[in-house]
Amino acid sequence: MGKRTFLVYWAGSLDWRGLALMGITQVRLENFTVFDHLELSPSPGVNVLVGANGTGKTHLLKVCYAACDVSKTQDPFSAKLVKVFLPSGPADKKLGRLVARGNDCQTANVTIFRGDSRIEALISSNPGNPPYPYFGGVSGWWGSPIESVYIPAKEMLSNAPGFLSLYAAREVHFEEVYRDVLHRAYLPAVRRLDGARAGMLKVLERVIGGEVVVRGEEFFLSDGQGDLEFTLLAEGLRKLGLLWLLIRNGSLPPGSALFWDEPEANLNPKLYGAAVEVLLGLQRAGVQVFLATHDYVVLRELDLQAKECDKVAFHCLYRTDGGEIACHSADSFLKMHQTAIGEAFDSIYDRVVTRSLQGVGE
Repeated sequence: MGKRTFLVYWAGSLDWRGLALMGITQVRLENFTVFDHLELSPSPGVNVLVGANGTGKTHLLKVCYAACDVSKTQDPFSAKLVKVFLPSGPADKKLGRLVARGNDCQTANVTIFRGDSRIEALISSNPGNPPYPYFGGVSGWWGSPIESVYIPAKEMLSNAPGFLSLYAAREVHFEEVYRDVLHRAYLPAVRRLDGARAGMLKVLERVIGGEVVVRGEEFFLSDGQGDLEFTLLAEGLRKLGLLWLLIRNGSLPPGSALFWDEPEANLNPKLYGAAVEVLLGLQRAGVQVFLATHDYVVLRELDLQAKECDKVAFHCLYRTDGGEIACHSADSFLKMHQTAIGEAFDSIYDRVVTRSLQGVGE
């Protein structure tokens, strides 16, 4: 099958690439996991990834996070990709399993840009096809490290005690994003917060009912009447408690990047508004945000709460008639192509109306 390149195009007139160079400005994926060819130009503000299951939303979050994380650690990009994707097989063949399957091409290319700097990985699935399994290139990437946080869909703080020491000593089948987010969560609070971030903490404290404290390796919600261990706290509130910690301990400074996979998971829809308010506040304070969501209410909250000065982009991933992943991007929810989320919502609405009208006029 011949290859086609799908470029992201905007339903608006904005060109985000000239607005901010601290964050990720372009992503190019070729024959990587579920992608044949994809180019994405993220907003420097909030980027919302939507699409049916299997269209690569989490893969995009992970590859971008891996690139950001190694800008600080200067670890090999290839090693970080293996640790965050956790492919199976012998050590010398793990990376090659990230090459897209079902076609004749045996190499994948990943390139992430931040303005004029870039990091690149050329990956081969064929031991007889040098360079195997990986060739990497960097241009200016190490010179400007970027703080980054990845919040996975599964909540981790309630399982934190003993996890880091276990992960360091044993081969446990957990993606490294879980270890990374706990390292961030355990950081002590910064001495001073700017007014914007202090305001975000107040919003979250109002929702979760207190502040988060750490004793040893355990997390507690402190409400002035006592401390409630996270194992007894509702999972949705734990996720907002993690966001509180990351803001309070300075893990999300200006110029950083936040990657959050399914923020709506186990969160009551009444709390979406507060979560979106904080995320929009973070992008106004200089944080580049990437979200992957399946929830219509999250999309509408972002669209309704965003101000004219906010930089919010909606990226809809979908399969073409030929089965390849393509992306349509817009600067407004209303300008998006029809999504699986919208189709499901419209179907439910139509069925409710149809049932409500049964017998009318008889």
